[in-house]
Amino acid sequence: MKWPNLKHLHYLVILHQEQHFHRAAERCHVTQSTLSTAIQNLEEHFGTQLLEREHKSFIFSAYGLEIVERSKRILHEAREMIEFAESAGDWRSGSLKLGVIPTIAPFLFEGLIKSVKRVFPELDLHLQEDTTDNLLQQLNEGALDLLILALPMPTPGCKQLVIGHDPFHLVSNRQVIAKVAQPVDVSALPKNSIFLLQQEHCMTGHAVSACGLQHSEQVNSLAASSLHTLVQLANAKLGYTFIPELALQQNILEKTELVALPAEDNAYREIGLVWRNSTTRVQLFRALAECLSPLMPISTLS
Repeated sequence: MKWPNLKHLHYLVILHQEQHFHRAAERCHVTQSTLSTAIQNLEEHFGTQLLEREHKSFIFSAYGLEIVERSKRILHEAREMIEFAESAGDWRSGSLKLGVIPTIAPFLFEGLIKSVKRVFPELDLHLQEDTTDNLLQQLNEGALDLLILALPMPTPGCKQLVIGHDPFHLVSNRQVIAKVAQPVDVSALPKNSIFLLQQEHCMTGHAVSACGLQHSEQVNSLAASSLHTLVQLANAKLGYTFIPELALQQNILEKTELVALPAEDNAYREIGLVWRNSTTRVQLFRALAECLSPLMPISTLS
């Protein structure tokens, strides 16, 4: 059996990402003719058409799309094997590409970096902040090794390990909340008075579910892009919002007139690590979980 060239598979994956021969060639640091020849060699090797070409345009065939997905997995396994060999089999060293969502990253990065440097001094940590959907796509494509996400969240083909609970708090200007009966009944708050994040932030779904806001008339149509924007809206006496304790611990309410009260029924989101089922670095990821769990508002591994 003749094996396909890994470099050519890499070219194919980059071409699929760029959907343009010139841009793909630049990313691969080769000429456009070299890239084109590599794709043709793959087609000859597999004995079928990967691209459907018409003049200067092209689309991937159904078979080509399947080869792209399989190539991603093969290339990732190859990278892991090389990193394993370069670290002489030491699972505590090597490179780790870690993705974190925006409602966790700003409030965890400092403690995370310090803990990882202390416990894993030989580990080369690369951090990336992005939305859940984008991070999961990059994880499945092999561009990232590990994620820190807010759960529950469906992650097909991946393993989840919860490392902590992050309670929600109802937040509002002290003058506004003073007019509300205690304990606060969210369902009794005025219409359009609760501000949440945009839908691409998974925290919105978790807050809606955990705090009983489904189909609630209290939720304002103005969706914020960050927790800091929610803080500004609430501080301006426009209404209420929900902020996770992880952010409160990092003084997100500092220099404001805001008051934070525990959400009804002690509502919380889970925070966990997510990795591919096929990874060979589970020992490292579980050790990282033990390292990071104490940084959570409520640790679930201690």
